[in-house]
Amino acid sequence: MAPRFAFTVTATSGRARTGTIAMQRGDIRTPAFMPVGTAATVKAMKPQDVRASGADILLGNTYHLMLRPSAERVARLGGLHKFMGWDRPILTDSGGYQVMSLSELTKRSEDGVEFKSHLDGTRHLMSPERSMEIQRLLGSDIVMAFDELVPTTSTREVQARAMERSMRWARRSRAGFDSGEEHSSRAALFGIQQGALDEKLRKSSADALIDIGFDGYAVGGLAVGEGQEAMFGVLDYAPQQLPVDKPRYLMGVGKPDDIVGAVERGIDMFDCVLPTRSGRTGQAFTRSGPINIRNAKFAEDLGPVDPDCACPVCHGHSRAYLHHLVRAGEILGAMLMTEHNLYFYQALMVDLRAAIASDTLAAFADDFRARYTAPKH
Repeated sequence: MAPRFAFTVTATSGRARTGTIAMQRGDIRTPAFMPVGTAATVKAMKPQDVRASGADILLGNTYHLMLRPSAERVARLGGLHKFMGWDRPILTDSGGYQVMSLSELTKRSEDGVEFKSHLDGTRHLMSPERSMEIQRLLGSDIVMAFDELVPTTSTREVQARAMERSMRWARRSRAGFDSGEEHSSRAALFGIQQGALDEKLRKSSADALIDIGFDGYAVGGLAVGEGQEAMFGVLDYAPQQLPVDKPRYLMGVGKPDDIVGAVERGIDMFDCVLPTRSGRTGQAFTRSGPINIRNAKFAEDLGPVDPDCACPVCHGHSRAYLHHLVRAGEILGAMLMTEHNLYFYQALMVDLRAAIASDTLAAFADDFRARYTAPKH
């Protein structure tokens, strides 16, 4: 029988690692990118096509699923995997970010966050215990601890208070997760490091999480508007504050060049809505940088979206056809653009894993950035 959770590093290149997370629903190759399936669907994609793109794991959203259709209903229908037709691992975020960013009239206390639903105005309390219960009802394979997120522009005092509360909530999350014995016997729990852009706060957070003990550790509180330079500044030290023998997950990142830079700094796991959201709005990722397929110059372009891409979209459809579909508002346009973007992201992860395994990551990263960010004509 496969282990509940085991992380093995098979090669390193600088601070970057490649390896495998073994779980009962399948292995996750790292560095890994998780497509976001917010409401039990990766938008515009069928589950089998998400898998065909190379994804080993995807992300579901605790906040959205608790509101609609409800975690209790998903549980009655057999759990999230059965409900959405995905038989591989699923990571669920704790709902903390959405509670803070999407809800109206939130009231924070030591108990948790009281919030008003953005759907119907009903009031709810999200606490560490409730977050663990929801993720257990969903049948999550990797559960995220409940934390408090504050803007990186907040005062240090505010950031310190939020980090300290997050660590108290992390301990309550640990206890809540462990209380669900059947679920915790086959799932994993990740803690989330907080501390904004402050190295000392990040170190205090990491030490508190390590004392509690988790299967993996996330670097939270980044990709919230601070910019790539500031984010990389934190990643120059934050991953090294976390255990070397556990996976490190950078939440909500990001653009392809963000991912490359974060892998160089020791990050193992990523998620972001960018490839799917961009696909629905007409942006395609290519090795020469993103393109807007709505641009008139593509109206009669018979070439593929990306000449170096092996995805079914690039093999079967021209830029001109995609331009037409997107400009006409056809559903197929969003589907094909999203499929290409997810293939692009997974191909990037394949390339990163190979470069680490051959200890050529520095050269690969330099070449990738030079081409991806080169001026477009």
